[in-house]
Amino acid sequence: MTGRQINKSVKFKWERINSFSKLIFNPSGSKFCTINCSNLIKMNFLAHSFLSGTSEDLLIGNFIADVVKGSAINEFNNSIKNGILLHRNIDKFTDSHPIVHKSIERLRPQYHKYSGVLVDIFYDHFLAKNWHLYSTIELKIFTGNVYALMQKNYDQLPVRSKEMLPYMIKYDWLTNYAKLEGIQNVLNGMARRTSFVSNMEKAVADLENNYSLFETEFTTFFPDLIGHSKMIIDQFDIG
Repeated sequence: MTGRQINKSVKFKWERINSFSKLIFNPSGSKFCTINCSNLIKMNFLAHSFLSGTSEDLLIGNFIADVVKGSAINEFNNSIKNGILLHRNIDKFTDSHPIVHKSIERLRPQYHKYSGVLVDIFYDHFLAKNWHLYSTIELKIFTGNVYALMQKNYDQLPVRSKEMLPYMIKYDWLTNYAKLEGIQNVLNGMARRTSFVSNMEKAVADLENNYSLFETEFTTFFPDLIGHSKMIIDQFDIG
């Protein structure tokens, strides 16, 4: 099998998922758009996209993996299947990493089961903010390439991904976490849509108060995830 190739100068990077109602946010205002689905697509598409390497099919699979359940994986070609499997492997590695646990435990007393969701968002912030340390391609160019690839392959995307993609592109979701304002916007919306009082809208203050600690944990963890993702990709026959 041969995976289609994208710009080889892209370096590597990461992502994960939880259950809420899915939301997309408008970085220029306070409006939020919800998409009804049983599982929330995790908020760290940027990391998963970056960790897909140079294969377009791996990137598609990694991008859609959160909404591909059970035997539905067999609806895709082998290269896209590998992207889905890569995504799941990234999630498993992330969830079991001691540094990630350290970040989560710092938030757990106040945010309980939402702590992992918040760490996902915090880590994507540091990836976007420090993108130049991880890729030779400008962030805007990289995200534009991701959007273009998903539009080109729109017919292959699951229904939930099709519903979400226009909002992601319109509001440039993949770059919005670079600023704290973007994080605050999305946390406000998520807090309004949780079944219980989550206090997630207050989490930006925790990020600011412990900014250097979270950033150090991210920058320590991320190379491990990059190496792990590269190892998994090397096991795939992508041509």
